Amino acid sequence: MTLLEQILKSSTNPQTNSEPQKYPFTLSTQEIIPLLKPKLDNPDPYSPLQPLTGFQISKPDSKLIESNSKFFKKLNRLLKSPNSLSSSSFIEMLNSFLEKIGEIKFGGLESLIVKDSAEGEGYSCRLLEKLGSFVGRDVIGLIIEGSFVLGNWEILKTIIVNKLVIDNGVRSDLLYKLVCKGRCDFICLCLRNFTYLESSDLGMILKCFLSPSKDGCSFINLVRNDWETEATNVIEKLSEKKLSGKKLGLAKEAALLLMLAYDQFSSAELCMHFLLSSSSIDEVVFSSALSKLNAEEMFGFIRYLGRWLSKYERFPQVGPCPKGVITLGLSLCQWVPSLEDVVKCFGLVVDEHFSSLALHSEFHEELKGIEMVVSSLVSEGRLCCSMASLIEVLKPEFEGA
Repeated sequence: MTLLEQILKSSTNPQTNSEPQKYPFTLSTQEIIPLLKPKLDNPDPYSPLQPLTGFQISKPDSKLIESNSKFFKKLNRLLKSPNSLSSSSFIEMLNSFLEKIGEIKFGGLESLIVKDSAEGEGYSCRLLEKLGSFVGRDVIGLIIEGSFVLGNWEILKTIIVNKLVIDNGVRSDLLYKLVCKGRCDFICLCLRNFTYLESSDLGMILKCFLSPSKDGCSFINLVRNDWETEATNVIEKLSEKKLSGKKLGLAKEAALLLMLAYDQFSSAELCMHFLLSSSSIDEVVFSSALSKLNAEEMFGFIRYLGRWLSKYERFPQVGPCPKGVITLGLSLCQWVPSLEDVVKCFGLVVDEHFSSLALHSEFHEELKGIEMVVSSLVSEGRLCCSMASLIEVLKPEFEGA
C-alpha cells in the first residue's frame, strides 16, 4: 500500500476509540538502539535509508503497553455505562493503574512520591505529575472523558498543566467539551499550555469568549479573579521596603503592564488576552477562525482591539515585561498582548472581513476612531525612528571624543 493510499484510508476510516494503540507512548531507546544492526552485509554508504534488524521492545516497555491496554479496555467499558461508575471508584482505579506504572518503570513509588492516607484526587494528581508521560495517548483521552463525566476537575487540570494532551484528536475533543460547558477558565488554561491549535478549535474558542453563555459567566469570573490576584501581588511587591534598584523598576514596569491588561476590560475580554498573546497560534489558522465570526461577534472583537490600541497610545512607555515572570513570579505578564500582537491581529481582521467592514455602517464609527489612534501611533513611530537614526549618526562622534 502506498503512502497516499494509507492517508486516504485513514481519512475515510478514522480510527475509533474502541481499541488501544499498539505503541501508546514514546518507547525507551536506551535498550532498543544498541540491538539494531544493518540488515545488509555491505550497506550502501550513500543511501539515506539503511534497513536494520534486531528491533525489540524492552521488557519494562512491553509490560507498560500491556498495562495501558488492560486499563484502556476496562475504563472504556465502564464509560459506556457511566451511571455504574462513581467518582471514588474511578479515582481508585486510576491510582491503582498509575501505581502499577511506577512499579514497572521504577520498581516502586518510594523515590517519586510520598503516599499519604488520603489517596484521593490529590494523590491521583501527584501520580499523574510524576508518571503521566508513561500513560498512553488513548488512555489520557479516556481519563479526560471520565473526569468530565464525574466532575474530577483537578485531575483534568493536572493533565493540561503537565502537557499530557499531545494527541490532536483528544485535544480538539477536550476543547469542544470545555466550550459546551462554558469552562472559559479551563479554555484559558489550555491556551497557556497547548503548543498548537487547529482553526476549528480556535473558531470555537473565539465564539465562546465573544458570546459567552449564561452558564459560563461564573467560570469567566474565575479568570478575572486570576488577573485581580496577579495585580494585587505586584502592588504588594511595590510596597515591600526591601525591594529596590532593578527589582523595584521591574515591579513598576510589571504593574503598568498588568494595569493596562486589567482596567476597562470585561471578564470575557480578559480571556481574549490569552488568545491574542499566544505564540502557538499560526496567522493562517487565526485568519480562518476569524472567518467564522458573525457581524456582532466581529464588532465586539474590533472594539476589543481598538481598546488596546487606545491604551498603547495613552501609555507608549509600556511594553512586554518577560523578566517579571522569572524575577517576580508574575506569570500573567507573559500573557499581556503587545502592540505588535494587536496590530498584527487587526491586520488579519481587515484582510478577512474588508467587505463586511465596508458595507456595514455600524462598523464605520468604530473604525474611524481606530484610524485616528493608529495615525497617532504611526506618527510617534516615525519620530522614534528619526531619533534612533540621529543617535546612530552621533554615536561615532561621541565615541571618538
